[in-house]
Amino acid sequence: MKLLVLALSLFTTVVFAQAPGNVIPMPDKYVKGEGIFVLNSNSTISYNNNQLKTIAYYFQNELLSQKGITIQQQAKGASIALVLKPGTKNADSSAYQLSVKPNQVTISASHPNGVFYGVISLLQMALTAKNNQIEAAEITDAAAYGWRGLMLDESRHFFGKQKVKSILNWMAFYKLNTFHWHLTDEPGWRLEIKKYPNLALIGGIGDFLNPGLPAQFYTQADIKEIVAYAAERYIKVIPEIDMPGHATAANKAYPEYSGGGSAGHPEFTFNPGLEKTYSYLTDILKETNVLFPAGMIHLGGDEVSYGNEKWKSNPDILKLREQKNLKNDIEVEQYFMKRMADSLYNLRAKAIFWDEMVDVGVPREKTIIFWWRHDKPGQLRSALNKGYQTVLCPRLPLYFDFVQDSTHQYGRKWNKLYNPVEQVYQFDARSFSKDAKEQPLILGIQADLWTETVDGDARLDYLLFPRIAALAEAAWTKNNRKDFAAFSNSLKPHLTLYGQAGLYYYNPLKPLQNPELPVKRKKPLNYKD
Repeated sequence: MKLLVLALSLFTTVVFAQAPGNVIPMPDKYVKGEGIFVLNSNSTISYNNNQLKTIAYYFQNELLSQKGITIQQQAKGASIALVLKPGTKNADSSAYQLSVKPNQVTISASHPNGVFYGVISLLQMALTAKNNQIEAAEITDAAAYGWRGLMLDESRHFFGKQKVKSILNWMAFYKLNTFHWHLTDEPGWRLEIKKYPNLALIGGIGDFLNPGLPAQFYTQADIKEIVAYAAERYIKVIPEIDMPGHATAANKAYPEYSGGGSAGHPEFTFNPGLEKTYSYLTDILKETNVLFPAGMIHLGGDEVSYGNEKWKSNPDILKLREQKNLKNDIEVEQYFMKRMADSLYNLRAKAIFWDEMVDVGVPREKTIIFWWRHDKPGQLRSALNKGYQTVLCPRLPLYFDFVQDSTHQYGRKWNKLYNPVEQVYQFDARSFSKDAKEQPLILGIQADLWTETVDGDARLDYLLFPRIAALAEAAWTKNNRKDFAAFSNSLKPHLTLYGQAGLYYYNPLKPLQNPELPVKRKKPLNYKD
């Protein structure tokens, strides 16, 4: 019995030793110092370069809104100093150093990104500290991967500008840097296009559960506001304009471009056999590319076979097949995607595709592949063999519409498998590359949140929190630093922050605290039960 108590005591000591400052994701290096820094309204902040001005304001406003602390800016001699220092040409833009001493906090980096991430670490320490007492420490940190993403589907359910901003705030809080915005699909088109206003006005009517809802969409002014808001938090926003499938909402607005569908997926495709389809979609991409300065657009390319049965009899497509010597529907699809990719490349933007498009033959230096089908590892292997930059977002464990507990029943499963916090946390992107040459091709990881079962903000929060924190550590922290027990300890005060923010979150430490919310069903949710 004494040995058991001793073992438990040692385990607790190790866990707390490896959970420094409640910082998530776990920093690369953390050395505890002597004493504490007391953060209060007498504290001041300075910056040595005007590029850091908005970062200082961000920190001030977060402290004011969350702690009621009003720190002021000061030109010199401030107790918190933001320092942009000279760096080498190829320096890691995410890297930073954070020094906390009893009388001075210094955050330094060679890039504003790094300074921002240092500020985030300090903010987490401040928000989770008792009595605003931050323990002295020296942190040296940098991200394992450059792509740390989250996708939100707003075609199936629309959440609106304020909720999107809230998600961007939490992404920044966990050093996630890429927001993939799924704005077009079967249930609704959520993006205003000036040249084709009916896309939003008619295509935006309804959602996954209620086809009669008034049109819901983002105006171009909304988009600009959200993109700027994200940029202040060092997050790039990447839109998705899905094609040639998942086009039902667009075809409802402009049926003359439809390539037909199937009984389960009516008017599902654009028409690859009409020359005017390519001009129409290129016009849409032109406006989209202006609105989103990330320089990349996701073109979808997935699940076309769900609704392309009319391609076999459509006279326009049959004529195209004859003219271009296309043997089957797959070659028609590939022809279409090559042309649309070329339209995007001509706009000096990169094209992103789901993994079905690995064999299309588009140029690798202008293309990114998203591997999502965990049951088809050959697609990932093919992407890497062909030299494509690739983002990993496999359904298991990175689809956040999957349930996270065996007792949950309203989200998805795969062969009764689901995505608990620990499996998200333990995801190791490096394990998918066979050799050192392939590793640079894996840009990073992303979680995808599809919203068939997400009919409100509370359900959205429940699926996102705390898995967003586990995702952050899987994407940022190097594998030899990861420790799920330490993460679980760091997570406890973060759960308190979720409660203070009014989030309806899942608590893996107390699963019955917030029960799963029911949701109306429209179609079966389990892929392979």
